[in-house]
Amino acid sequence: MASRIQRPDSAFSLDPSDKSQKRIRDESHLVYIRKLPSIISGRYGCDPCHLRTGSPTYRKKRTGERQKPDDCWTLPMTREEHRAQHNMNELEFYRQHGIDDPFAICLQLYEANRDLRLGKRIILSNLKSRGITWNR
Repeated sequence: MASRIQRPDSAFSLDPSDKSQKRIRDESHLVYIRKLPSIISGRYGCDPCHLRTGSPTYRKKRTGERQKPDDCWTLPMTREEHRAQHNMNELEFYRQHGIDDPFAICLQLYEANRDLRLGKRIILSNLKSRGITWNR
């Protein structure tokens, strides 16, 4: 007789979405992210870098290599920084750069609603908190 292991509910187990659920695309947000300085270095010429790691706190599911998360989960990074981020554990990459909560920054930028001045202030505040000077 087979028995089933009871597991406590988590944000992931209670999430009704699955792989067939379409991701939310927001091209205007990606355009906005490209106009901001890098969250890592403060340099311009950025790509929108999607955060693939999951977080029960933010109800964000982990996405695999062939999936992209919703466009709200993006941070501006130079192409080199973006490649480096993909070549290692994602959260470890952010920790090495002094970013403890990349999810919160993604949401702050998304909530800034394409306001470039506010987006730059969010990035600048984060850079300053890590001792990085921003050269416009």
